Amino acid sequence: MMSESVSVIIPTCNRRSFLKKAIDSVLGQLYRDFELIVVDDGSTDGTDDLVAGYAADIVYLRQANRGAAAARNTGIRAARYDLLTFLDSDDQFAPQKLALQVAAMGANPEFLVSHTDEIWYRRGKLLNQKKKHARNEGLIFDRCLKLCAVGMSTAMVRRRLFEQVGFFDEELPCCEDYDFWLRVSVDHPFLVVAEPLTIKNGGRPDQLSVIHRVGIDKFRIRAIMKVIEAGRLSPLQMAAARDELSRKCRIYGNGCLKHGRPAEGKYYLDLIAELNL
Repeated sequence: MMSESVSVIIPTCNRRSFLKKAIDSVLGQLYRDFELIVVDDGSTDGTDDLVAGYAADIVYLRQANRGAAAARNTGIRAARYDLLTFLDSDDQFAPQKLALQVAAMGANPEFLVSHTDEIWYRRGKLLNQKKKHARNEGLIFDRCLKLCAVGMSTAMVRRRLFEQVGFFDEELPCCEDYDFWLRVSVDHPFLVVAEPLTIKNGGRPDQLSVIHRVGIDKFRIRAIMKVIEAGRLSPLQMAAARDELSRKCRIYGNGCLKHGRPAEGKYYLDLIAELNL
């Protein structure tokens, strides 16, 4: 099989202490036909000095702080190759990640997107994953409604996927990955490479899922409303989307009432009736 070039995109913001391991995991890949793009989203911790210290040819792009979605979009626009893959700056690739995933994409050209299994660490300790986090192949819209079913650091996509479904939503401060994979899953099947090829590190207060943990479901609600309004859903997908929207609005609305945010709670509970969910 002929080699296919890959663009690896690492978005980062004030993650210097983790970024070196992320970069090293890419430069240590068994598969060598790639470019590495580091998008610095306004770091103030010397990230630029760290990247400059590498003799390797790294494309370093710096921008004012605009969030993870904007940083990924910057990397996508700068990428030279058709195959693109992402690595969060606090995660790492297993050495064989690119080799196995490129081979899988080449052997299954009908897929525009693939994802892999992960190894999870929380605060440095190995975390056992639940059954609901198992990777699924094919059309996974129902799975993507319920949770973010695709880990960003596991994904590899072909460029035309962005041409078909759009880029990451830069108006979302969090859950931009949930929003993107939900849009993709409407009519694109996912290929699974069933090996743990990404090491994910979590459980820290600087992570977006922790920073936005109070109110995080409102971003998922917005994403579901967007995909409904886009008019691309089949009748079965529409029914599933409306059911999940109702469930999330009810849970989030009641949570707001319980935690002393009555106006916000009423808005989301009223939305159920307003949309006839």
